[in-house]
Amino acid sequence: MTPMQLGLGSYTFTWAIGVPGHPPARPMTAFDLLEEAARLDVRLVQICDNLPLTQLTTQELDRFTAQAREMKIQVEVGTLGLDPQDLRAHLQFARRFDCPFVRVVVDAKDDEPTPEQVVARLRPLLPEFAAAGVRIALENHDRFPSRTLAQMVEQLGTKHAGICLDTANSFGALEGPEVVVEHLGEFTLCLHVKDFTIRRVSHRMGFVLEGCAAGQGRLDLPWLLGKLAAASQPFNAVLETWVTPGDALDETIRRERAWTEAGVRYLRTLIPD
Repeated sequence: MTPMQLGLGSYTFTWAIGVPGHPPARPMTAFDLLEEAARLDVRLVQICDNLPLTQLTTQELDRFTAQAREMKIQVEVGTLGLDPQDLRAHLQFARRFDCPFVRVVVDAKDDEPTPEQVVARLRPLLPEFAAAGVRIALENHDRFPSRTLAQMVEQLGTKHAGICLDTANSFGALEGPEVVVEHLGEFTLCLHVKDFTIRRVSHRMGFVLEGCAAGQGRLDLPWLLGKLAAASQPFNAVLETWVTPGDALDETIRRERAWTEAGVRYLRTLIPD
């Protein structure tokens, strides 16, 4: 199997890039993400919908491409929603960066298609993706159970589609990592490493699931990597963070950066590249 690469993504630095309603004084850019990856000696970045490449000018995109190549940093791409024009644009990004997939979160604002609608909308694009040697990586983004996502991949065909497997999102569908890996592991094209804690609230009636630095929570990453290595094709692992906001945005961004640094240190014990 091709050695796994450790990566940082635009959802590693969600607060620094900008959460709606909480704009940073100086939002992180795609160029800043490259610099952060280089600073932490990580040679892969994944740029998704919270830092859209479609908003770069042609000159900026060329400069970003040149900088990534000069820094020897691999670029993966992702988007949100099923708009054909946007998917075609990201197909071109995937070709530009030699990325074997486009990560897709199915749901967009005011659009939550059924599984049948997802397959119907994506199917006409499959010949274009296949001609470019690029697959569609559907992310388990909390609404669909893993069995349903597996059926969608099978209907599209595993030559055309796979899964971007996130370690925490499927709690929204009442499924933990064990269930997700059982049903989706064999289709994994990309892994989002997101550690988490689960604690009972002070009044004892209920639980809170929150993010934490990788290696400090409930995620059994050695088990996960072992299971996926046995079940899946080669894939990379992108660190993501769910940082609980502090009293001030600057404080939250500092915590996000600290969690990233701690997460990279931990993941390097498992993913030496």
